[in-house]
Amino acid sequence: MSTEDRPPAPRSLAEELRARGDASLGALLRSRPDLITPVPTDLTQLATRAGTRASVVRALERLDRFALQTAEALAVAADPAVYGELLGLMAGDDGDPAVVAALPHALDGLREQALVWGDDDRLRLVRTARELLAPSPQHPSPTGLGPTVQEATAGMSPGRIQEIVTAAGLASTHDSVSAVTALAGLFTDRARMAALLADAPADSLDVLERLVWGPPYGQVTADPAPRLRWLLDRGLLLPTAPGTVVLPREVALHLRRGLAHRTPEPVPPVVETAAVHRPQVVDSAAAGQAYTALATVEELLKDWDEGGPAVLRAGGLSVRDLKRTAVALDVPEPAAAFWVELAYAAGLIASDGEADERYAATPAYDEWLELPAAERWSLLVTAWLAATRTAGLVGGRDAKDRTLSALGPGLDRSAAPEVRHRVLALLAGLPEGAAPAAGSVLARLRWERPLRGDRREDDLRGRLAEWTLSEAEQLGVTGRGALSAQGRALLGAPAAPAPAPETEPAGPGDKLPVHHHHRTTPLAPLSPAEQAVASAAAARLLAPLLPEPLDHVLLQADLTAVAPGPLQRPLADMLGVLADVESKGGATVYRFTPGSVRRALDAGQAASDLHAFLATHSRTPVPQPLAYLIDDVARRHGHLRVGAASAYVRCDDDAVLSEILADKRAAGLGLRRLAPTVLAAQADPAGLLEGLRSMGFAPAAESAEGDVLITRALAHRTPPRTAPEPVPDGPPVPDDTLLAAALRAIRAGDLASTTPRKPGAVPAANGELPRTGAAETLATMQAAVLTGETLWIGYVNAEGAASQRVVAPIRVEGGFVTAYDHTADEVRTYPLHRITGVAELADDAG
Repeated sequence: MSTEDRPPAPRSLAEELRARGDASLGALLRSRPDLITPVPTDLTQLATRAGTRASVVRALERLDRFALQTAEALAVAADPAVYGELLGLMAGDDGDPAVVAALPHALDGLREQALVWGDDDRLRLVRTARELLAPSPQHPSPTGLGPTVQEATAGMSPGRIQEIVTAAGLASTHDSVSAVTALAGLFTDRARMAALLADAPADSLDVLERLVWGPPYGQVTADPAPRLRWLLDRGLLLPTAPGTVVLPREVALHLRRGLAHRTPEPVPPVVETAAVHRPQVVDSAAAGQAYTALATVEELLKDWDEGGPAVLRAGGLSVRDLKRTAVALDVPEPAAAFWVELAYAAGLIASDGEADERYAATPAYDEWLELPAAERWSLLVTAWLAATRTAGLVGGRDAKDRTLSALGPGLDRSAAPEVRHRVLALLAGLPEGAAPAAGSVLARLRWERPLRGDRREDDLRGRLAEWTLSEAEQLGVTGRGALSAQGRALLGAPAAPAPAPETEPAGPGDKLPVHHHHRTTPLAPLSPAEQAVASAAAARLLAPLLPEPLDHVLLQADLTAVAPGPLQRPLADMLGVLADVESKGGATVYRFTPGSVRRALDAGQAASDLHAFLATHSRTPVPQPLAYLIDDVARRHGHLRVGAASAYVRCDDDAVLSEILADKRAAGLGLRRLAPTVLAAQADPAGLLEGLRSMGFAPAAESAEGDVLITRALAHRTPPRTAPEPVPDGPPVPDDTLLAAALRAIRAGDLASTTPRKPGAVPAANGELPRTGAAETLATMQAAVLTGETLWIGYVNAEGAASQRVVAPIRVEGGFVTAYDHTADEVRTYPLHRITGVAELADDAG
């Protein structure tokens, strides 16, 4: 294309946006969704919003390291800059081939996000981004560069400038501007600069070496040493304030061989493989963890079935209750906090809202229990993927130095879902069965989202990534550190890449120091509908790997029962009443005690029912000691009856009552004999029952009518509750429908604001609405109906919001005009009294 045929260069970001196609504008709005919240009226407003500080800061924070380095280099380049200058700053004098190859893509990304605009011969960084990234004494640049010679000499006297120029070997001039330009020209001329530094004392070069990569500022005394004086005389160091000198940018770039950054990073760090396992081993290990996760959540909710811990006044669990929960689950406290938060995120627990507020299971928990195991798992991991609540923060301190408690406020981190998804996506990019080195995952994430100022103590994303790797293993999304088949399906990821020949292990689980040098296309987060499909696919893959529930146990002569695997729910529930869990693991051991048998009898079971239950569900004969235990407890169960007077005990055997009265342990019950078979007590019925049971008796409670009361544990449930909503990380990415509507509105609004008007048609200046009288507005509208012309109007809606519109009137009657509105791309009716004015468009208006 010849110079004459080339379209004119854009003079502003708005013009550059106006020249874009819908695909390019759509890409901008997807990468920076805050720009359409709300939808701009036209492209000028879109460009203005793209340059606001808050929006630019957000966009810069989402750049990868090389794109950010490119923007930082543009901030220290000329404004505007040519591509060759930017390439020199990024690749250096030696022309790093990796940088040369990667720079066009990085620059295209900055253009797409409207952080850079202009052709390659006039590259401009958005003004706000330049202000944020350009070096200053208050805000040093990550490049470590200082001000230019022109900026550093701005307040210097002309006489001093002439002295520097002369000492540097340049011709003197009475024009300070020319002198400064000549000095800058010397510093940017590689050959002349090398010649100047060849005469420098060695200790002077040592000073430059200490400042060259930043910070560029140093302190000097009123009488500088000779090595500093040599540099100051030639302008290689320039004073910026009393006692402070700076290394000019041009000098630093010469010493750096043109590099703006000490280490340009055009290629992301590789996610290294720490170990490779057979895929079947990974999937089996992950399935085992998934089963354990389900059992742990069920045990937690069973522990809270009759009402869980109290809610703190500020919200959340107390430290004591978290410790108690950890002991009940037999896990460390951080793990207990994770399971509690996971159940909360999945909507399975919540506060009951009572006056004495406590945590309890929700009605959704009962529905969850009825689902197949694989579906229960998929519900948990789907909630985990999307949750912004971060269990890893529990026990830390908030901004006001208050302890962060489980289920309490202050645990939401909006970046958590994105980090979880990205970590799992990186694992999905490895060959099947490959477990990553955790350090390489963190290094990759830091490259993709560099820390502002490289502050390691604020590395929330790094901590989120570490927690993700741990939590994914606990949930069975990964097995032995590698992404499982069900985990891959959960992301909607394609099949894993085949391992290279050298990655094949010699045997199952062999560890290999393998590095996989490949880049993968990032997996985009799924929409809710897509995630539901992916979760269902993951559940289908997991289901065959989970153990089938058993309908039997193995009874042993030592009053224990062994469950060699997961039990069917009715069997597990009944056994949980009849016996106490002694140990858990691959097999669960239950122990029968007098107290556990009495618990079953209190729940309404008869001795014959218990014998029949054990005979039906045991693969071994019922041991005689267990049968004797049941019969013995049943024989004594209900022999004593406790009812409510204050409380009383009655028994047909007066010798038993005499034994109770003589027992010293009964002193606290305040017993006295009312009749040979009745004792009265000062304790309440519940206390009396507990006291007699602690003495070895098996009393039964009875009603006012004398019937035995059957006591069953009543499950406590909250009212219906919804799971906590994740806290969004800024405006959501617009879907295709919203994006198309926004683009149509912006284009139409831009047409209304930029279409040329006929001369003398009373168009208002400076973006104001057109103003015409009511009679002229009506006449122009009626004429446009006859001629089919398109008009530019100002319109104020019922809420008082003013806008410009381009319309083609169709009908005018009854104080209303019906017209095709190009701005809204539809036919609308407007009250004439709300139209501020009208102007005809030029005949050649497109």
